[in-house]
Amino acid sequence: MSVHPAVSHLMTPTPRLRLAAMVCCALLACPAAAQSQGPTLPTPSRQMGAPTGGTTFQHAIFGNPRSSNEGNHTRVVFDLALGVTYALIPTVDGLRIDVAGAEILAPVRTALGISVVDQRVSGTQVSLITPFALTRTTGWRASEATLASGIRVLILDLGPDVLGGAGENLRGLITRLSGAPQGLAISASVAGTGTPGGVTPSDMLSATSGVTPPAAPPPLPGGVPGQVSALSGQAQGRIQPGALLPAPRIGKNPGLTRVVLELPPGAAYRMLPSSLGLRVELTGVSAAPLEAQAISPELQAWRYEPGTDGLTVTLLTGTPVTNRSGWRAQLVLPLPGTDRSRLAIDLSPSLADLTPLTPRERVLAAVPATPVARGTAMLALGAALVKPRAVIDPGHGGRDSGGIGAVIEKQVALEVALRVRDLLSKAGVDVIMTRDTDRALVPDKATDLRMRAELASPGTQVFVSIHVNALPAASALRGYGVETWWNPNHPLSSALAALIQNNVTAVTGAFSRGLKNTSSLSVLRNSRIPAALIEIGYTSHPVDGLNLKDTNYLDRVALGIAQGVREALVTGVTAGKER
Repeated sequence: MSVHPAVSHLMTPTPRLRLAAMVCCALLACPAAAQSQGPTLPTPSRQMGAPTGGTTFQHAIFGNPRSSNEGNHTRVVFDLALGVTYALIPTVDGLRIDVAGAEILAPVRTALGISVVDQRVSGTQVSLITPFALTRTTGWRASEATLASGIRVLILDLGPDVLGGAGENLRGLITRLSGAPQGLAISASVAGTGTPGGVTPSDMLSATSGVTPPAAPPPLPGGVPGQVSALSGQAQGRIQPGALLPAPRIGKNPGLTRVVLELPPGAAYRMLPSSLGLRVELTGVSAAPLEAQAISPELQAWRYEPGTDGLTVTLLTGTPVTNRSGWRAQLVLPLPGTDRSRLAIDLSPSLADLTPLTPRERVLAAVPATPVARGTAMLALGAALVKPRAVIDPGHGGRDSGGIGAVIEKQVALEVALRVRDLLSKAGVDVIMTRDTDRALVPDKATDLRMRAELASPGTQVFVSIHVNALPAASALRGYGVETWWNPNHPLSSALAALIQNNVTAVTGAFSRGLKNTSSLSVLRNSRIPAALIEIGYTSHPVDGLNLKDTNYLDRVALGIAQGVREALVTGVTAGKER
């Protein structure tokens, strides 16, 4: 048997486990001894991380791991008795281990290290609480190894910059568990119980087959892509007087939290978005006053407030919710044999407006021609008026891919830039593209950036560069939304950036990260006219990345940029003369 070299210094077995291993070897090696102990127990099937080739013992134990720390990493090592099975479930609270075939020991120590601040045991679950959120592949890494003593161990490395999730010797055994009601991809616990919140089946890692679950949150059950969620509705059936609403079920996914309300027949609802969250007014149902706090990054608290005519459910998000963004909802019909409809509400500040633009919205109002500026008469061929001119710069290109995640930055930047060009051209603007294909201007990056800025020649009014943001995997959940950068290269650059930012967030409903001022961006620093650089979303975020893959979202981003440029040209937030 091979010994995992990285963990040999941690793996001295306890006397109790050494004795268990010796008993195991004796029973397996001596048929007579096995017969004297009674009938041989059946060999367990390989599932959910069960050690192979062993026999189930009636007094297997699991828990009280060994741990060590190096920097901000914590390594936790559990001994695996023969026949023990487990499932690994990453959540926003940490890593949950569901164990079968063993007695769970009460923890001797709760805080195991810098990255495991608490260890909790509840029934057949062991939860390692971390000060950072885990996703399927970030914040943790798991593997198994066999010690020189023959004991099999589960090795868990946790830290904010740890990558990998299930290690190579587990990854081939990962499957997507089923078991949630059909059409509702959540398996959620009642909120506020103190254990890590409900997770979707796609968050559960178990060693039974070879399919890796997708990283994106599950789609809203019964939802229609590109359709705004209804602000009101009613469950089917007749009202049942005195029907009670149970506590909501909460499903936690990377970057998104799902709240499910079990509505009795005839119950009606009305959604009221606000700057603090979402209020759901219910009639035809009642409930006791209930509340829970610190649910997830997307849901700070929920509260039931009974009234004379029904019940108000308040979902405090901490970020603004509008009629078009920050949430989605769908009423799911009762399952066969039940009479309760489910109102499934997704909450995330990165949920944007993905509805298609109307034909009228796809037409930009005309931009009037401008008087010829000094030094541009030859370009105007003697005319008194010329078309206003704008430079649109799709970031990166060619070998420079930019950020890579849900989308590739250079591709999305070009898609949006071409849309902006078409909108502005039809409105009477002379558009100069720094590139209109997948290429760089020159191989050298510094020269490429300088040449882009220099395309803003005399007589050009504005320069807009289009990019996509990204963060490392360990911090991917922290980055979402739209931001626009400017540089003091021109006194009107900040005004141009504000027009771009305000129009894009208004049209898309995307989370606004505001304006950013920097002197480090070459295309802004070297431009001699009002210039702005917009980051239209985060390719590294599990929800924002889905926005960037959506054609309707890209249409809306392009419209917002074009409207911002048009407003700048019409209101005079432009270069009046060459500096």
